[in-house]
Amino acid sequence: MRRICFAYLSALRKTPNSFLCKHNPFHENIFAAAPVPIHPTFAIPSFYSISTAFPLTDVARLYATIMDNSNAYDNLEKSLDQLGLQLTAPLVLEVLQRLSLEEKIAFRFFSWAANKQNYAHHPQAYNLMIDILSSTKHKIKQFRIVCDMLDYMKRNNRNSVPVEVLLLILRQYTEKHLTHLHKFAKKKRIRVKTQPEINAFNLLLDALCKCSLVEDAEVLFKRMKGSFKLDANSYNLLFFGWCRVRNPKRGTRILEEMIQLGLTPDNFTYNTAIDTFCKAGMVTEAAELFEFMRTKGSTMSSPTAKTYAIMTVALMRNNRMEECFKLIGHMVNSGCLPDVSTYKELIEGMCLAGKVEEAYKFLEVMGSKGYPPDIVTYNCFLKVLSDNKKSDEALRLYQRMIDVGCIPSVQTYNMLISMFFQIGDLDGVFDNWQEMDNRGCTKDIETYCIMIDGLFSCNNVEDACFLLEDVVNKGLKLPYPKFDSFLMQLSAIGNLQAIHKLSEHMRKFYNPAMARRFALNQKRKSISLRGK
Repeated sequence: MRRICFAYLSALRKTPNSFLCKHNPFHENIFAAAPVPIHPTFAIPSFYSISTAFPLTDVARLYATIMDNSNAYDNLEKSLDQLGLQLTAPLVLEVLQRLSLEEKIAFRFFSWAANKQNYAHHPQAYNLMIDILSSTKHKIKQFRIVCDMLDYMKRNNRNSVPVEVLLLILRQYTEKHLTHLHKFAKKKRIRVKTQPEINAFNLLLDALCKCSLVEDAEVLFKRMKGSFKLDANSYNLLFFGWCRVRNPKRGTRILEEMIQLGLTPDNFTYNTAIDTFCKAGMVTEAAELFEFMRTKGSTMSSPTAKTYAIMTVALMRNNRMEECFKLIGHMVNSGCLPDVSTYKELIEGMCLAGKVEEAYKFLEVMGSKGYPPDIVTYNCFLKVLSDNKKSDEALRLYQRMIDVGCIPSVQTYNMLISMFFQIGDLDGVFDNWQEMDNRGCTKDIETYCIMIDGLFSCNNVEDACFLLEDVVNKGLKLPYPKFDSFLMQLSAIGNLQAIHKLSEHMRKFYNPAMARRFALNQKRKSISLRGK
């Protein structure tokens, strides 16, 4: 090992369910002003503890059930009904308090509780729910209309919102927060055919669907059809909502109704739905939706390379290889060619499914169709293999590149060197470093960073310092995070001379103000909740 290291050094020195609307979609008075029994104002005395107002196990059981069924496709409402607990105002408040950072789950529980018999929300519950939905700017933007509806129900002692009131809320929201579209149309002298309230209504639909209250969203969707003309985005949102809760039959019905009205679903909607089904193991349903796209879809909604990639990987993971390569043939024959990202997704999906030989076959099929893989395609393949530490397959692919006359790039060697460091093969590291010199491949700053990082991690301090000196002599600019990391490494070994020399070299690239900004950003990341 040391012989290789010395040879390397010598060579180197020689060169440099919402209660907003009832769940029954056919109920005629769904938005009727139905008053609920008026309760006395609920107030908790100062000597009264919420945690002692009911058995603690009830809160724990509710919270555990909610978190165990927090996925969009889980039947949370059924699981909560099976508990058979009698809801009280303190109990609901305590559960909502525990869900204060999970606004979508909290609103779903809040909607379920509102539909329970012998219980009605008190003003404190409305206030807490509104606070949860508006605690950040992002949440306010997403749930502002919902908050307005909750505020109306709280102030008027109602458990639903009439249609005319909802229209007023949507109109007020549009006039206050969606004026940019009106200003643009006025400036360009464009006549807008759609009613302005539809954009606000779509935001409301989106909020309900993201909270997995798709049943309520569809009820609201049907009740508002007569008030204004719904657009394609409304149908797309509802379709995506049904896909989110993994109910493809209801989603397909929305698509068929949408197409009958002459509206066009977009590719993003289809791709998201197919991807959701495939990840849920519903490959047959995804294939049916894919066939629906091919046969009944328009030019704007026909399958793209992304769609083919999603379906191909799903079929391969389910060992449906014949259908997979048949689908690839359809893709090529239809003129839908994979781009770089699609190649990466296809090859990555095949490799993660353990189908490395099939990935090679895919490259051969594409080559026989007149689309041979280039260096970018090979690098995508190599990245998947190196990320999964499959060194033998990576070297096999590298040799294949050489055999077909595809010249490796500096990114190719960077991935190989990084992989050998990860598996602890220093011989492979130095061999690839020397191979770059032999093939005349110029090393970039990323190559040096990978080598120096790896050598420091292997306690090969002497070689790492030598490479840092080479970076200084060549006048290369280190990325600031790497520069900061190398200074920490040099400080740990007490090499003050190298610290001074590297700092003087980097002074011409970075200034003290930038260093302070970087340090503050690192500090914010370390103390932020999202970083924990």
